[in-house]
Amino acid sequence: MRRVMIAVAAVALSGCGYNRIQTLDEQVNAFKSQIEVQLQRRADLVPNLVETVRGFAQQEQQVFGAVADARARLGGAVQSGSLPQMAEANQALTGALGRLLAIAEAYPELKSNENFRALQDQLEGTENRIATSRQDYNSAVQEYNGYIRKFPQLLTAKVIGKGAREYFEVTEPGAREAPRVNLTQPAAPAR
Repeated sequence: MRRVMIAVAAVALSGCGYNRIQTLDEQVNAFKSQIEVQLQRRADLVPNLVETVRGFAQQEQQVFGAVADARARLGGAVQSGSLPQMAEANQALTGALGRLLAIAEAYPELKSNENFRALQDQLEGTENRIATSRQDYNSAVQEYNGYIRKFPQLLTAKVIGKGAREYFEVTEPGAREAPRVNLTQPAAPAR
């Protein structure tokens, strides 16, 4: 009789989804970490890009300050681990970098500078990694959330305190649109 009860309990527990919930939860955590790594990588590239541009465009201090503030905000958001804060800070840095790159358009000698081009390529690669990491994370969240909403996993998730995970979403109005760069500004003074 005791063996029968143990066998029934084992079969019942195997269908509760505990192990799968844990696996999916860890997968979400791993993809979230990848987003954090790529956002930090992006933030780390920014000072080099700013210094390269600064050497050519001394009069653009307001833009340099905005980039520095946005970078610091992104670093703080990554440290907090809050997805909404990371998304918002990432969008702020994207806007500031757009203005910085617009400055580069006004300086042909900067655009042809090897260091600037290399940094711009690294930044572009990082942007692609961020997008991929965000897609991977959101796919993992979708799988996890879908799994814990099914019976009997729903009961198991409630018992072990697991709830739905949030998606990494763009938060600012207009953030879903690509930044527009206005190149009709007056030409920079000759050096």
